[in-house]
Amino acid sequence: KTEEAPKTEAPKTEEAPKTEAPAPVEEKKEAEEKTVEAIKETIVEVATPAAEAATEEPPKVEEAPETSAPEAPAEPEEVSIWGIPLLADERSDVILLKFLRARDFKVKEAFTMLRNTVRWRKEFGVDDLLNEDLGNDYEKVVFTHGHDRQGRPVCYNVFGEFQNKELYQNTFADAEKRKKFLRWLIQFLEKTIRTLDFNPRGINSFVLVNDLKNSPGYGKRDLYKVIDRFLQILQDNYPEFVAKQLCINVSWWYLAYNWIYLTVFTPRSKSKFVFASPSKTPETIFKYIAPEQVPIQFGGHSKDGEHEFSPADPVTEVNIKPGTKHPIEFTFTEAAELVWELRVIGWDVTYGAEFVPEKEGSYSLNIAKPRKLTPTDEPLLYDSFKVTEPGKVVITIDNQSSKKKKLLYRSKVKASQ
Repeated sequence: KTEEAPKTEAPKTEEAPKTEAPAPVEEKKEAEEKTVEAIKETIVEVATPAAEAATEEPPKVEEAPETSAPEAPAEPEEVSIWGIPLLADERSDVILLKFLRARDFKVKEAFTMLRNTVRWRKEFGVDDLLNEDLGNDYEKVVFTHGHDRQGRPVCYNVFGEFQNKELYQNTFADAEKRKKFLRWLIQFLEKTIRTLDFNPRGINSFVLVNDLKNSPGYGKRDLYKVIDRFLQILQDNYPEFVAKQLCINVSWWYLAYNWIYLTVFTPRSKSKFVFASPSKTPETIFKYIAPEQVPIQFGGHSKDGEHEFSPADPVTEVNIKPGTKHPIEFTFTEAAELVWELRVIGWDVTYGAEFVPEKEGSYSLNIAKPRKLTPTDEPLLYDSFKVTEPGKVVITIDNQSSKKKKLLYRSKVKASQ
């Protein structure tokens, strides 16, 4: 048999791969705009009651439907948080940035948090809560006083006030009273937040000081249930508003408990907590808040009512080593009046003051004879002296204890009358 010659097929010519034209810049821009619109629509969807869909009637079949002009789309409901519209106010950028920071700039998680916050505020009735009269029974428990070294307002929680049995019963005796206290806390928080700037370069957060001195133990479960609930609401719905949480006068058992309790917080939230034992409380506070801004009961110089000094008068801080004296001198060339106030944290020092005339041969004049000041003495010492001739006033603090002492003082010179 004669074998047929193999057929030779003509080589196939491969088609050149198609090169797609690069997507135009306009498409990318359009995608970004769609993302923004989707976010806005979702915000509106959260704020709009879902009941609208349930009220729709089934469509009617008409024999000859009339053609009419299309209706204009309904205006989206304005969504506001802390009095700021989210869709029509430049200040909303600060709010959105807070949610992003709280979720480490993970956009989806930040948006979920924002959506849940909008929903929670509607369900809880936060905006209506602002106008409720919840009384002033807790004004000594929670209050705002002064600002920190960055200009942020400082809020104080003084749980020791609940040692008052009548106040404790009136606050935690039943579920209704506990609910009222929680609502009061949120109302206070909302009012504080609305004093902020919401400006990228302004004051947009506050400092929280939790004083645990004489606070009820964990046997008072009703108190700590409300506090725990409030802290959870704070973390879930008020992102990045608390710049620092200073827990002062903390006992060892509370500190041990809270190292476990803080595991429920995010790492970013945990980094804002600062704990200080009673002996370390003043220096911890002064690290963040100047002494002239700190209430007198927490080691500062700020007092209620009228007095010689104001928060605008700065306080000088001095550390006095053990076994040493620290003199404070004021020199005068003409008649004047010197006023001063001072305190030494924990006292246990000797205080004295004298006037030394400039004229040779003159005798020194005792303004205040040296006397020992103990922790039971008044927290703040106030004194004055009228100078009638050239010389100097010398105030001496003698620390003969074995511990370093913190001296705080300020002074003012007034024209002699």
